[in-house]
Amino acid sequence: MATQKIATGVILPTVTPLGLNRALVYYCRLAGLDSVLLNDHFQAFIPMAIWDTDFSWLATPGSSFHTFFDYQSLLGYLASSAGRMSVGIGVTEPIRRHPVLIAQTMLTLSHMTKRPPILGIGSGERQNIEPYGLDFSHPVGHLEEALKIIRLCFSSQGPIAFEGRHYNLDGAVMDLKAPKGKTPKIWIAAHGPRMLRLTGQYGDGWLPHLVASPEEYAEKLDVIRTAARRAGRDPQKITPAIDQYTMVAPTEQEAQALLKTKFGRYASGVLFASAEEWRKVGAEHPFGEHYGGPSDIVPERYDRKTIEEAIAAVPPEFIGYGFLWGTPEQVAEKLRALGEVGLRHAIVVPWAMMVSRRAAIHGLRAMRRIDRLLRDDQRS
Repeated sequence: MATQKIATGVILPTVTPLGLNRALVYYCRLAGLDSVLLNDHFQAFIPMAIWDTDFSWLATPGSSFHTFFDYQSLLGYLASSAGRMSVGIGVTEPIRRHPVLIAQTMLTLSHMTKRPPILGIGSGERQNIEPYGLDFSHPVGHLEEALKIIRLCFSSQGPIAFEGRHYNLDGAVMDLKAPKGKTPKIWIAAHGPRMLRLTGQYGDGWLPHLVASPEEYAEKLDVIRTAARRAGRDPQKITPAIDQYTMVAPTEQEAQALLKTKFGRYASGVLFASAEEWRKVGAEHPFGEHYGGPSDIVPERYDRKTIEEAIAAVPPEFIGYGFLWGTPEQVAEKLRALGEVGLRHAIVVPWAMMVSRRAAIHGLRAMRRIDRLLRDDQRS
């Protein structure tokens, strides 16, 4: 009996060199993936204090992993290479970028692509906000108003008026519109109750990260669908997706070994696992009692000694936390379990690429294998 289709996609890092980005898009296209999203960062989650070849094979002398291109320009450069894949951003926020500018970017992109572009949007990450003198005190409030404004830009003709706490529009015009059938899709990176409700009210898709189990995914999806019904929207028109970091290897043992490297321990146990999670196992998070996960880190505030001690202190329970890991077959099976409770679009971030050249090559090949395994399900 055939199961419902789970589309597959990837989020690519927008770092130098430029040619690598186009090569990766071509590879994803040849691999048959459904979507390619870019990230929107000024800096990476990795402190330069720990950036050396003992941490990642990519850390050549004098290099930096903070060399991010502007996603808007890069999407325009890559759009013609994507073929019929959906392209977009996963994710941006409306603190650095005014919501009208975000809308204009996505509407422009809709004229360059064969499918509606995906606007992944969330409440933001501290590392891209605070160091640049911007206010991160009301991120969800900013997002809620931005979603209303972006919807107005997509649908309104003529001057737009909007009065809010964070944004005010008075006779603002955004008459650029998408070609018929290609209005950008708004996918919201939501986890908490308020964000889930906003997804039901304004989203075309849901793009969470760090979902611990199919049961948690189902519960949160139900909150979204309930909010959609209350807003008079069709909940079945909201695409349940996921943004999932992966660590894939030829064998389960090799995947476990990747997770136990310095990079694997840092990413899963230090970066992804919050202070609340550490407290559950009777431990204190090295980044402080209020550390909430990736959205809270400002990497250049930590010195090498602090990071090294944090990596060494990771409880064994958190090795692999936040990752979908294993062989391609095991990862596909875990995605199937999410598919049974509603998942329809799996977006992966192949972080095995950080550990070694061999792991990077296998990680790219694994994306194609996982896609084939999920497509085989549709034919069985």
